Amino acid sequence: MRSQALPPFSSPNGSICPGVRKRWTPLQKDRRKRGGDPVSRTRAQRQRPKADEDRGAKFADQKKFKTEHIVTTKAATVYRMVMPDHVCPYGLKTVDLLKREGLEVDDHHLKTREETDAFKEQHGVETTPQTFIGGKRIGGYDDVREHVGKKRTQAGDDETSYQPLIAIFGVAFLLGLAISWYVFDTIFTVEAVEWFVSLSMALLAIQKLQDVRSFSTMFLNYDLLARRWVRYGFLYPFGEGLAGILMVAHALPIVSVPVSLFIGTVGAVSVFKAVYIDKRELKCACVGGSSNVPLGFVSLTENLFMIGMGLWMGAKALGWVSL
Repeated sequence: MRSQALPPFSSPNGSICPGVRKRWTPLQKDRRKRGGDPVSRTRAQRQRPKADEDRGAKFADQKKFKTEHIVTTKAATVYRMVMPDHVCPYGLKTVDLLKREGLEVDDHHLKTREETDAFKEQHGVETTPQTFIGGKRIGGYDDVREHVGKKRTQAGDDETSYQPLIAIFGVAFLLGLAISWYVFDTIFTVEAVEWFVSLSMALLAIQKLQDVRSFSTMFLNYDLLARRWVRYGFLYPFGEGLAGILMVAHALPIVSVPVSLFIGTVGAVSVFKAVYIDKRELKCACVGGSSNVPLGFVSLTENLFMIGMGLWMGAKALGWVSL
């Protein structure tokens, strides 16, 4: 078999003899120039892809930084009503929010009703303030909040929230502790818990009494007694408020205990049937007729509180419990 010819000045195994400069053929030179021959690639050529990759990553980071910098320093233009007899509160809140988010605000005042109407007609909007960022209209205050990654302040018709109940129960709890501290010089008393529950009942009654008609309408969606006797929906907040006030004073348990037990028991049964048996998704009327509080465990807890308070105060009045 005919042996393959070796390149000049090479050893039988194909390696270059020491001290002899290799003579490249035109084909080898072309392959070396394009980097296609792994054997002939220099150290710099072998390291080039990694260096290019590092430079690419560095460029991407710089581009990202520049983009973020442009976004955060972009100016916002706000058009809001500032008149002698009216300053739009949402306009003030919009400007404040944008400044807190680090944007430069170009604040334009609409000083007359005619100027405001002309602005609305020009931009095809129905309300002010209106905010523009980067030449693009964002919208009103809630739209700006959503644009900067915050939650909208006005919940939609389908959105629910426990915030009203949390606020009422939180304030009632702190009031109970405060009264206990004033009377007994300590917050660790049974009376503090009693005041917490009774004050909660009174505060919830206040919420309902703000608009009794609206409350009674929503109440009819799930309360079993109100469906049979509609007037009960009007009487309910007055009974709850009366029982709560009497229990705060630890007075007339002969009135407060039966009322609390009655409305608490009817309410608990109604909520349990609507939520856990009928599987209905309703809004609770416990904090008024316009609330977005979902009917569920928290609503049931309110009624259980009234039942428990009625039993406890009744037991104390009968002398079954002595502290």
